Amino acid sequence: EVQFVESGGGLVQAGGSLRLSCAASGFTRFTFEDYGIGWFRQAPGKEREAVAFISGGDGVTYYADSVKGRFSISSDTAKKTVYLQMNSLNPGDTAVYFCAAVPVLMIQAGFRPRNYDYRGQGTQVTVSS
Repeated sequence: EVQFVESGGGLVQAGGSLRLSCAASGFTRFTFEDYGIGWFRQAPGKEREAVAFISGGDGVTYYADSVKGRFSISSDTAKKTVYLQMNSLNPGDTAVYFCAAVPVLMIQAGFRPRNYDYRGQGTQVTVSS
């Protein structure tokens, strides 16, 4: 079963930056390249939102409109690790961010991820005003 080790969350002031990391392991039947890996976020009382994803093999990316131009996702295929650089953070970005795997075709086709095959435990990101 695919598992994730997430790191990098924390407390930051508005306008600041954070970098999240997601190290994936446990690929058996399918490979890292068969998935889009990225982050959902969920704040209290709000729906889960797909933030950013990257396809495991060819680097196609998806970004939510709310983070375009501020967040940047990248991956190290050899390390099976995905990074999310978050800049110009604002209080609206406050949420639990969790790493997830979705079918790679969803990202390559440009669809917004809504569900996931695997997910991590999550890391809290809090942006103070």
